[in-house]
Amino acid sequence: MTEPSKVIHVRNVGHEISENDLLQLFQPFGVITKLVMLRAKNQALMQMQDVPSAVNALQFFANLQPSIRGRNVYVQFSSHQELTTADQNAQGRGDEPNRILLVTIHHMLYPITVEVLHQVFFPHGFVEKIVTFQKSAGFQALIQYQTRQCAVSARTALQGRNIYDGCCQLDIQFSNLDELQVNYNNERSRDFTNPSLPSEPKGRSSQPGYGDTGGMYALQASGARPVGFSQMANAAAVAAAFGGGLPPGVSGTNDRCTVLVSNLNPDRIDEDKLFNLFSIYGNIVRIKLLRNKPDHALVQMGDGFQAELAVHFLKGAMLFGKRLEVNFSKHPNITQGADTHEYANSNLNRFNRNAAKNYRYCCSPTKMIHISSLSQEVTEEEIVSLLEEHGPIVNSKLFEMNGKKQALIMFDTEEQATEALVCKHASLLSGSIIRISFSQLQTL
Repeated sequence: MTEPSKVIHVRNVGHEISENDLLQLFQPFGVITKLVMLRAKNQALMQMQDVPSAVNALQFFANLQPSIRGRNVYVQFSSHQELTTADQNAQGRGDEPNRILLVTIHHMLYPITVEVLHQVFFPHGFVEKIVTFQKSAGFQALIQYQTRQCAVSARTALQGRNIYDGCCQLDIQFSNLDELQVNYNNERSRDFTNPSLPSEPKGRSSQPGYGDTGGMYALQASGARPVGFSQMANAAAVAAAFGGGLPPGVSGTNDRCTVLVSNLNPDRIDEDKLFNLFSIYGNIVRIKLLRNKPDHALVQMGDGFQAELAVHFLKGAMLFGKRLEVNFSKHPNITQGADTHEYANSNLNRFNRNAAKNYRYCCSPTKMIHISSLSQEVTEEEIVSLLEEHGPIVNSKLFEMNGKKQALIMFDTEEQATEALVCKHASLLSGSIIRISFSQLQTL
């Protein structure tokens, strides 16, 4: 067995697994100082702050098979004792630097055109040519810089980054081609050194030598802009957020947006608490408590997919001593009125930004909650003090990721964690409005 090291080697890391997924898996064991995704090999290298942290992680996973998004990953000590700058830049590919980059787009929820790619890559040097095409690996592009140094700089800066918020991840390798041949200037290919090239004749593929661009993404949202995108509105987008396939039991074909919730505890529930719970699964338009049936409520979600996720994950959940019944309503929407609460324009709706990430973390209630948007001054004691009224806290951990403080709190039961979430999400703590969601981690 390889001698203990603070660098952990992770295998079977599919393209559906993100850097954040790996960070979430290993953060309970200590601070992670470096992470290198070896996409070409389906592997990753993760450096912990010290050897004992890495030892604790591997001892834990020796008795429990780690799994991310339904895929088993395998962990062992790396032969590296330390990740160097060369390790991080090389990304484990061993390919020779070249002025032409081969770019593969993963989690592609929106169409990528030559113009979008040029916006992303031109800050790192003069881009001479771009060709896009469809291959078995997915949507790909060849990008030719004027110099090799520009290509190296672009790859170092952009590898693993997202074009859009939460999706369209860049996987960049050096190509072994010497020169790109571009026949037409259009949305799929462009020679920026020869603007007089014609656009392609209708019905012909622009670059048959590289691959058929096809129409795979013709049904994706067409008005996307390279900023945080809003409501995903089709099954393909949701499926992509779940790593290529919807969760078992979710059809992705439901078009009913309104959900009927029954067997509520009328003495303890209100519209805002229902909002906090249901907003985990989508944006909320409006909520209505039924006055003639105090234990019933209607919740109108942003679209049918979000309603289906809420029904799937919340049916049978325990809240305030009651087991919830969650079903689709016969009403297509909730009529506005004095007894309805409006949330369509609420800045607390979670899916206006980072929609793909929020879909990815949808799950049934768990014993563990994840708290973000914490102030830098907050202490673990303050967080525990805020939440402990909802049940015994088994374990807690305050940590920092990307310069932002976050926390994991483990309760004794799922019901206690659910109560803490519905009562304390969006509450003020140490000067910040905190955000609470369920964590899929099993232990701290």
